[in-house]
Order: sequence, then C-alpha cells, then structure tokens
Amino acid sequence: MTTTTLRLEKITPENFEAATGVKVRTDQEHLVAPVVKSLAEAYVHQDTAWPRLILDGDRVVGFLMAFLDIDFAGDGTGKDIRSGLWRLNIAAGEQGRGYGRFAVESVAAEIRRRGGTRLTATWEPDEDGPERFYLGLGFRLTGETSGGETVGELELGPEPVPAP
Repeated sequence: MTTTTLRLEKITPENFEAATGVKVRTDQEHLVAPVVKSLAEAYVHQDTAWPRLILDGDRVVGFLMAFLDIDFAGDGTGKDIRSGLWRLNIAAGEQGRGYGRFAVESVAAEIRRRGGTRLTATWEPDEDGPERFYLGLGFRLTGETSGGETVGELELGPEPVPAP
C-alpha cells in the first residue's frame, strides 16, 4: 500500500452498491454497524454526518463515517461539541494494511481543516474489539461511555497521527 493511491470518495448513486458491499470479518460484525445502517443514519443526520468510501486506487477497501460538530452530551446546552470517527468498516480481506490508520488520519485532517483540535472515537468494549488499534494511534481513554461504547480522544496537533 502506498498512501499516494489512497483516497476518500463521497457516497454517490454510482458507488452506493460498492459502499454497501463493504463487509467486515464475520467475527467483527457485532462490533460495528453495517454500512447500510451508517448511510441511513447519515441521511437522518445530514448536518453532522460525513460518510466516505476508502479507496486504494480504484478498489474499495473500506468505509468511514465521521461526525462533525455534534452536541456529544445530547443535552441541548451546546457545552460539549465534538467531532470524530463514528464508524470504521475495513473490508474483511483488506485489514492490517494501514487503511484504518489512513481513515483516522483523514478524519483528523478534516477536523483540523474545520478548526478542531481533538478527534473523538467510540468503540465496543470487547476483548476482540478495536481498542488496541485506537490506543496504538495515540487515543487516550476518557473514562466516559456513549451508548455503551468506550470513548477515546486524540489531541490533534498540526501533524498527522504519529506512527506507533
């Protein structure tokens, strides 16, 4: 994999089928919602959802959805506005090749572009879940949960996510 071939693409009518065709490994299906659910949520939350296909050249290797400037506490006060990674689905046969790192770096770049300084992510607290992946990228546990998921944050400096 070379990062020059990696890119994100908006979900369009032309690539919708490819997007919904992204499937994680069977043993991971309980850890992340399927892409079709994410796209339905993106439709409902159009002002804050940022869904993208992850491509290596012309090959679809994954899907990500970020959330941008949401009221994380959900209490309507606007005191806890956050942006981050909502979903990350790397196709079963494409895992372990750096595509997840590229996804996190891409979301970090978008948040920085919008003036943000931290990236929030949530994940299932499962022994086979992605916690080691996120901690390896420099996320720190906040001690919070959201919808039963662990919450982690990555402080964003001017540079991309550091290599482990």
